[in-house]
Amino acid sequence: MKESKIEKMSADNKEVRIGVFVCRCGTNIAAVVDVEKVADFARSLPGVVFSSTGLYVCSEPGQKEIQKAVAEQNLNRVAVAACSPRMHESTFRACLAQAGLNPFLLEIANIREGCSWVHSSEPERATKKACDLVHIAVAKARYLQPLTERRFPITDAVLVVGGGVAGIQASLDLADAGHQVYLVEKEPSLGGLMAQLHKTYPTMDCAI
Repeated sequence: MKESKIEKMSADNKEVRIGVFVCRCGTNIAAVVDVEKVADFARSLPGVVFSSTGLYVCSEPGQKEIQKAVAEQNLNRVAVAACSPRMHESTFRACLAQAGLNPFLLEIANIREGCSWVHSSEPERATKKACDLVHIAVAKARYLQPLTERRFPITDAVLVVGGGVAGIQASLDLADAGHQVYLVEKEPSLGGLMAQLHKTYPTMDCAI
């Protein structure tokens, strides 16, 4: 199947050059998943120009290998096959930034918690799943675009949308806590559904 132009070119009209880094995580991954096979598979994927394995990719030596490959292979996308993004996404983003690459041009395939740990008794199937996860990560990496973090000034004012009972009570509580409150209601009067009731059970008091 012929690659589309968007698969070959990035958002800035440069050739997509993806580096794939497969972590052994000591034996956490490598004891189950054939990481060399996963790395070999990655080399066959569109856009991948470099693929390697590492003992601990998240470690300082592992990060230096990523930075070295970014420089030598002119990589503009990175896919890491390792542990959960929750564990080390910030680590790898900082690594890319130090290499001069936008930190958001990163995709992570979780082949530890999502693969080797849950399929420890099925190494062949675990390896196949790891290849599938890397395939997905690389496919997504081809479409990543550089992003920029922005900071905006904020105030402690609060907007409450809806002037029903909950909105009114929330507004009162927030005002008591010292916040400037803006209560917005689309109807001409406050109270919401409660305002439509004549009396409420069990006291039969006026709803409002």
